[in-house]
Amino acid sequence: MAKTKQQKSLSRWTKQKWTTASGKKSSETGEVYAPKKTIDRLKSTKKGKAKLAAANRKKRAATKKGKQHASHGLHKGKKR
Repeated sequence: MAKTKQQKSLSRWTKQKWTTASGKKSSETGEVYAPKKTIDRLKSTKKGKAKLAAANRKKRAATKKGKQHASHGLHKGKKR
């Protein structure tokens, strides 16, 4: 039996190595979680570093307000 679209998406998602920019727990640092490839790509450019820093600020602000999820825009336009 063939996998559904959702099952394929979940399989791809679980194969990715998700982490924070520092490699520490998000609960300790307040950083956003993203696939390692995305983090590495963002950290390689000045514009990417600024985008990552802005996302982390938004994540920390949302966490401070007691929210679990933050609309930081890092995954905007991506199929996740």
